[in-house]
Amino acid sequence: MKNDKLKAQHRINSQIRAREVRIVGDDVESTVMATRDALKLAEQKGLDLVEISPNAEPPVCRLIDYSKFLYQQKKKQKELKAKQVKVEIKEIRFGPQTDEHDYNFKLKHAKEFLLEGDKVKAHVFFRGRSILFKEQGEVLLLRFANDLEEYGKVESMPKLEGKRMIIYIAPKAKKVVKNVEHDDDDVEESVQKLEKKQPQQKAKKEFTLSVEGEDF
Repeated sequence: MKNDKLKAQHRINSQIRAREVRIVGDDVESTVMATRDALKLAEQKGLDLVEISPNAEPPVCRLIDYSKFLYQQKKKQKELKAKQVKVEIKEIRFGPQTDEHDYNFKLKHAKEFLLEGDKVKAHVFFRGRSILFKEQGEVLLLRFANDLEEYGKVESMPKLEGKRMIIYIAPKAKKVVKNVEHDDDDVEESVQKLEKKQPQQKAKKEFTLSVEGEDF
């Protein structure tokens, strides 16, 4: 099927309707000749006459092994497809308060997602008056990002969108970098500032973890 699509892109051999063509190719001097003579030349060399510029005057044709050309094109397409990595976004949801057990539970899954090459979207959802704990939610997300510094890189600082405060963390390369980078320093500094700024709150409230269609 794919080969048929590639073949449809070119006229070859007897499909070429022009009376004369300009031929090019390896070890072939560029010249204009009658199409029938170009076909004979291609046959003598064990190659195909392939029209590569049909709108030129006269059309330009190349002498090549067309089967080999199609194989190489198909191989290139496969290589390009293999390099295209599909990145999924895994979602982790918090409330504005949590305990260490729930936090570590979600942190563990976030590490797994990042190691698998997926992006993590972590957000704190504020219900009703819990929006008063906005700064506490920001501290939570910044701590979360800081704890994931070896596995992912923060794409943007926490941002409030409606009732949710969101942060995106993209996976790092396969090779884990243990040294804290500049952006990670910014995250840690922000955590320290906000922790000093906000009043101490007792952690209660329930937490939920949702991962795009999966519950843990």
